[in-house]
Amino acid sequence: MMTLRPAATRGHADHGWLDTWHSFSFAHFHDPAWMGWRNLRVLNEDRVAPGRGFGLHPHRDMEIVTWVLAGALRHEDSLGHGALILPGEAQRMSAGTGILHSEANPSPTEALHLLQIWLLPSRRGLNPGYEQAALSPPDGGWRLVAAPPGEGGAVAIHAEARLWAADPAPGAGLDLELRPGRAAWVQVARGRLRLNGVELEAGDGAGLLEEGHLRLEGRERDTQALVFELA
Repeated sequence: MMTLRPAATRGHADHGWLDTWHSFSFAHFHDPAWMGWRNLRVLNEDRVAPGRGFGLHPHRDMEIVTWVLAGALRHEDSLGHGALILPGEAQRMSAGTGILHSEANPSPTEALHLLQIWLLPSRRGLNPGYEQAALSPPDGGWRLVAAPPGEGGAVAIHAEARLWAADPAPGAGLDLELRPGRAAWVQVARGRLRLNGVELEAGDGAGLLEEGHLRLEGRERDTQALVFELA
């Protein structure tokens, strides 16, 4: 069974410096029908104006993954990390018992475009942590962005989930077999693709239950999707 989340039906707020779309309930956007998908709790698409950003703010008991689509993101946190995250790099922050961080667009001219992802952790009260890693360049296949420790993800997440970046070339297909009992969420980051025969465009999302096989077919150049396997 596939449940579609067309881009235009997401929650939306334009704060001037921040243009943000929420696939699931977040901040002032609340929709009881869209509180998350399995243990995927937040999936926001943000565009941040040059020189602007999110000031220091707290999180706890959440696994947070950031995926930059264009521009650069400056990160600082209460653990002493300061980093620049670029497209093709994955950032994971384990909020655990509590962490403070800030995120900003350091460019004076270029907008920042990113996806921010929150996953419910496998258990509460973890030690806060940070990890950042570069992935291999897109090659028309699958890249494992995040996975539990020891499962080969570019970054390790303390959640029952795996996250891939899929880069299907036009006319080509990518196949993924889900583990028994797992659900999936597919978010089109850019371009167009066909998911199990259904056409999706940039910003569209789709949740899948009781479908053990995913097939993604690229419909135009520079298409990318994030694909989640969820407990």
